[in-house]
Amino acid sequence: MINGAGGRRRWSMDDKARIVAETLEPNAIISEVARRYGLRPQQVFAWRREARKQAASAQQESPTFVPAVVTPPEPAPPRRAGPRRRKIAPDAGVIEIEIDGITMRVGRGADAKTVAAVIRALKATS
Repeated sequence: MINGAGGRRRWSMDDKARIVAETLEPNAIISEVARRYGLRPQQVFAWRREARKQAASAQQESPTFVPAVVTPPEPAPPRRAGPRRRKIAPDAGVIEIEIDGITMRVGRGADAKTVAAVIRALKATS
């Protein structure tokens, strides 16, 4: 501790750290620790807050690494020998619907509810 002008005391960083550490002990009562050093509890709480901020900024500055786990890819399942499918032309199974000059193409696997909703919408606009 250093006495400054006007009777104010200046505490070194080591002194502050030691006092804050005392408040972190189990069953420590901050007002008692403050009284022991001639401080107000508010001052000790401010030092604690400052210490937490410094600890948080130190954690943010240091990079955090997470271990990477690399596993080999699973082998592809073996193909079953069966009848070969013939290739289908890209436009096979496509249905074209024209309503008032608007053409709608419905391909294989299209959702029936979606197709019905589009047709109803096209009819409503005509």
